[in-house]
Formats: sequence, C-alpha cells, structure tokens
Amino acid sequence: MTTNTPQRLPDGRPVPLLTGDELPMLESWLEFHRATLELKCAGLDDAQVRQASAEPSELTLLGLVQHLAEVERNWFQRMFAGLDVPPVFEEETGYSLVPGRGINEALAVWRREIARGRELTAGRSPADTGRMVGGPLAGVEVSLRWILIHLIEEYARHNGHADILRERIDGVTGA
Repeated sequence: MTTNTPQRLPDGRPVPLLTGDELPMLESWLEFHRATLELKCAGLDDAQVRQASAEPSELTLLGLVQHLAEVERNWFQRMFAGLDVPPVFEEETGYSLVPGRGINEALAVWRREIARGRELTAGRSPADTGRMVGGPLAGVEVSLRWILIHLIEEYARHNGHADILRERIDGVTGA
C-alpha cells in the first residue's frame, strides 16, 4: 500500500493521507472528520438525533450537523471568499432544533455547504487569504491553511461530542 493513495477504513471513512503535499493532507484530514460526523448519525431516526447528551446540555446530533453546516458556510464563503451570504438556518448557530427539519434535510444542507466550500477553494494555495468577518479580528487576513486547520479542530472537537451523544442514544462507541 502506498501512503498517498486514498484508502478506506472498514466503516467506509477515508484514511487521511500519511505522506504528500500540505494541501491534500489537510483536505484529507477534514474529509475524515466530515465522514466521522456522518457515520455518527448513520442509522438513526429523527427522534434519536434529537436526543440531548446530558442535562443541562441541549446538544444533539441534529444540532451538531446544523451547526457544522453554518461553520462550513462561515469559513469558506464569508471568510475565505468574502461573500455576503445569510446564515444557513434562521437560528444562526444551527444548534436550535426546528420541528419540521429532520436529519435527512440537515445532512443534505450540510453536504451542499461542503460542496460549495470545495468549489471556492479548488485550485487555491494554502497561503491564499481571506478576511475575518465580525468580532474583534474583523478585517484581519486569514489563510486557507489556517481555515483548514481550524475546521479540522472544530470537527474533531464536535466529533468527540458526537461520540458521547451516539453512545447515549444506542450504545455505539468508537470511530
């Protein structure tokens, strides 16, 4: 097996590149974490993905998927590409649950945001920059490299939450 050929784990997730250039390696780690989130939601119904982890937290798998759709839009469209786009969901952070929005719709929206981010970064260098929007760092330059590292960290942290949520829902652990 060569380490720069995409491999898959038994559960279908891509193995992040072990060698190679920086950008494909960062992108492969982000893909791994995206696939991990999707795996955590696999096989669950809408009632299950709405179950909170533990009081007082109201965190749910559905809320995480919605939140990460917002994160994808925020970093790739607003920060990197400089687009003035509205929030994905009217709740802005995405954590809030709306009775009519189930996991299939949320995953479809999340996948669209991922696809749009890929379009906006295709052929770009890790050194290419966008600008921070809002907050104390508004207007400060930020590189695609930094954005990818931040998203890997964001997904990894939330996938830890997803592990706990999934274990509470049906006892499935790992991955």
